[in-house]
Amino acid sequence: MTTPPLIELAGVAKRYREGDAERTVLDGVDLRIAPGEAVAVVGPSGSGKSTLLNLIGAMEPPDAGRLRVAGEELSGLGETGRTHFRRRRLGFIFQQLNLVPTLTVLENLLLPLELNRRLDTAGRRYAAELLERVGLAQRAGSWPEHLSGGERQRVAVARALVHGPQLLLADEPTGSLDGETARGVLELFDELRRERAMAALLATHSSEVAARADRIVELRSGALREVSAACS
Repeated sequence: MTTPPLIELAGVAKRYREGDAERTVLDGVDLRIAPGEAVAVVGPSGSGKSTLLNLIGAMEPPDAGRLRVAGEELSGLGETGRTHFRRRRLGFIFQQLNLVPTLTVLENLLLPLELNRRLDTAGRRYAAELLERVGLAQRAGSWPEHLSGGERQRVAVARALVHGPQLLLADEPTGSLDGETARGVLELFDELRRERAMAALLATHSSEVAARADRIVELRSGALREVSAACS
């Protein structure tokens, strides 16, 4: 029996108004990602990588086409439905990280559990375990502003994983890190993701990030094409 895809896009389009003009960012995009599969999206700046992540992450609806993620037809969800979907199914690693500055490192990790009403003993124990795994157990009570860039990135990885999402979305996950720190974060991300068999979609300019994916696809002029398969 064939396993259904975790992500399925068919003819997806997204357009934005810019003054009196309309700009097409995505134009008839088709994409299928299997459960547990990691796919890297590459392409020049402004090609629509972040927009693609926003649509799959239920941040905004497409203007046309079919978009199905983890068994949910996102095209038909309203604002409340998309919010609940994001909380339950997805983990995010944003380019700007978006750690909450008024929460400690541990409290940042507990936030997704609280939003999903899973802030119980088991959840707290797993959050503490993740902090140990990312090498930051001793920084549990620290504020994000007191961490290095690599430490903040590791907190973001742990926060994205703590509630056990089916899909991880990462926008330039190592963009602000030096080479050695970036490699450490990537290895950690890959190890934890594979342990839980989570799928991942990574938007990146980095050939090193892309090379760790199972497949690479390229966005250019609103269209998506396969670049390579089975890279990892």
